Amino acid sequence: MAEVAGERIAKVLARHGVASRRDAERMIAAGRVTVNGMSVESPALNVREADRITVDGKALGNREPVRVWLYNKPRGLVTSTRDEKGRPTVFDSLPDTLPRVVSIGRLDIDSEGLLLLTNDGGIKRRLELPSTGWVRKYRVRLHGRPGKDSFAPLAKGIEVGGERFRPMSVRLDRQQGGNAWTTVALREGRNREIRRAMEAIGFSVNRLIRVSYGPFQLGKLQPGEVMEVQPRVLRDQLGRAAKDARSAS
Repeated sequence: MAEVAGERIAKVLARHGVASRRDAERMIAAGRVTVNGMSVESPALNVREADRITVDGKALGNREPVRVWLYNKPRGLVTSTRDEKGRPTVFDSLPDTLPRVVSIGRLDIDSEGLLLLTNDGGIKRRLELPSTGWVRKYRVRLHGRPGKDSFAPLAKGIEVGGERFRPMSVRLDRQQGGNAWTTVALREGRNREIRRAMEAIGFSVNRLIRVSYGPFQLGKLQPGEVMEVQPRVLRDQLGRAAKDARSAS
C-alpha cells in the first residue's frame, strides 16, 4: 500500500502552536477544525501544505518560528490549560503579549521555579524525552535530618508503588533547624517523582524549586516573570539536544 503524503492534522496544529497535540485532537473531535471547507472527524487525517486549514473559522497562518520562554512558576498554579477543580493555571497568569504556548514538562501545584514554554509542539516532545539526556536540577527542602548514607538508595534507582525511578543525584547542602536543603538532579520528570522518592526513604518535601532544565537556568528570574530565549542561543541548544538524542538512541 502506498504511503499517504503529508502530516497528520493534529501534528500540524501542534507545530503551528495552536495547541498541544492532545488538545488539538480534542478540538478536532469538537468539530472546530476544517480542511478545504470540510469538517475534520479524525486527528489521523493527513494534510499537505496546499490544504486550507481553519480553526474556529480562522485560517491557519504560516508556521511561526520556534520560540522558547523561561518562566518562573509560582507555587499554587496548575501546569495545564484547564483545571477540573477550577484552580488557577500557569496559562491564566501569563502576559497577554505571549502567543499560544505549551509547557515543556510540568511542575506540580506545590512546586515552583523554572518552567519552559514554547509555541512548537514538536520541540515540546523532543525536549521532554529522557533520551535527550538533559538534566533537571532542583533545590529541595526536606523535613528531617538526613545522614551520610540517607540518599544512597536514590543514587541506585528506587521502586515506588511498583514504578521504577531512574538513579538521581542528591547533595546535602545545609541543615537548617529541622529542615535540610538539598540539590537534586535527574534526567526524567515523572509525576511528583522527587516527592515520592523522598517519602520512600523517610523524608517529606516542604519546598521544591526547579533551578535548571538542561542548559536553561532560572537565574534571577522573579516569580511570575517570563523571559524569551534569544534565537541564536535557542538554535545552538536545540541543535545540541538533537545531537544528544541521536547519540543516546
